[in-house]
Amino acid sequence: MTAIAELVAALAPGKVVTDPDVADSYARDRTFLEPGKPLAVVLAETRDDVVAVLRWATEHRVPVVPRGAGTGLAGGATAIEGCVVLALHKMTAIKELSPADEIAVVEPGVITADLDRAAREHGLMYAPDPSSYEISTIGGNLATNAGGLRCVKYGVTRDSALGLEVVLADGRVLNTGRRTVKGVTGYDLTGLFVGSEGTLGVITAATVRLRRAPSVYPATIAAEFGSPRDAAAAVAAIIAAGCQPSLLEMLDRNTLKAIDDWRNIGLEASTRAMLIAQSDAADAPAVSERMSELCTANGASFVAVSSSVQEAEELIGVRRMAYQAKERLGKCLVEDVCVPRSALPHMIEKIEAIAARHDVLIATVAHAGDGNLHPVFIFDHNLAEPPPSVWAAADEVFRETLAAGGTLTGEHGVGLLKQRWLSLEAGPTAKEIHHGIKQVFDPLGILNPGKAI
Repeated sequence: MTAIAELVAALAPGKVVTDPDVADSYARDRTFLEPGKPLAVVLAETRDDVVAVLRWATEHRVPVVPRGAGTGLAGGATAIEGCVVLALHKMTAIKELSPADEIAVVEPGVITADLDRAAREHGLMYAPDPSSYEISTIGGNLATNAGGLRCVKYGVTRDSALGLEVVLADGRVLNTGRRTVKGVTGYDLTGLFVGSEGTLGVITAATVRLRRAPSVYPATIAAEFGSPRDAAAAVAAIIAAGCQPSLLEMLDRNTLKAIDDWRNIGLEASTRAMLIAQSDAADAPAVSERMSELCTANGASFVAVSSSVQEAEELIGVRRMAYQAKERLGKCLVEDVCVPRSALPHMIEKIEAIAARHDVLIATVAHAGDGNLHPVFIFDHNLAEPPPSVWAAADEVFRETLAAGGTLTGEHGVGLLKQRWLSLEAGPTAKEIHHGIKQVFDPLGILNPGKAI
């Protein structure tokens, strides 16, 4: 019996896909990266399926690439040659939702927005809110420690992860964390697995924290500026004034033009940047009015304040359209550098200067409230990968980020795309420690090899 035949025999019929054309459809994420050819794809439906796959993979020394919905932007779920892709999108159970304890226990294939909707039926919400929340999975969010639009107030995915069920490389099941709000028994293994990009184990369930949903729909503002620096100054003013926005996003001119060309949002010729801010506080109308005043005081030419749920959703919708609008223009190298908030104006100006110097189209959005910028390098649809000018521009952006006290990735992960720059941030001691941790959990190196570290 061949190794693949053994895998097929170990699982229920239909769970192992070996047809090359079908398997290829599970081989890539949302990057331009060309994947390797997987031996097979396993459509896992239970923890026992995952256990069986990893026991088999350990026995036969076959690499395993875990995959959620394939919405990643760093190449973390890109198949490598000769691997088995372990697809978890069919594990969609919300196993428990406890209003009393304000927690949920969910499988990795649960769509982020579906968990939030389920929580809101009980007056709660799931706070992490990546732009892809309608299609991304909880497992993928955990694997990359995803952030999102609400992270300025509620933090990233790690801040909502209380405990995990993880299948290790040899098939053992490890339970980390707790159901309680507090708990310091042992090392923080939950925090270690969140953001590990499937290189230490495969998450098969998560206990996540829920929060009280706002009693009224959040008040939203959109402010237009004649320069990105003025918009960044308004961000600083809003934070300094203690407004505590639940969302504070910035879009540059190139991003706004891409959206306007697609959906005709009425972009003015003089608008070089837009801020979209939201408050979900009890006094949200008053806070939104204060944020509006601060935008005007810092050079906003126009400020719109939502007066209904529909208007608020339309304003937020502009932000959520950003990436799809850019994909219409070409292939995208998407980055997610993060700098201290005080360095935000500097980085915005540097990105614009780098784009001009290399004659590269860079469209930038930012989770401005926490200094997380997404410069998207757009290149020709017909090219297999970015041309040298794009790679050179990206290199400059990363180096400027680190010089400003920032980090290479705020929420997308390292994956494959940032491997060439990883040593600039993680020195030899950090690299040695990372590799030591990897050795403990995955001594054969079969879990998502070549990614993250």
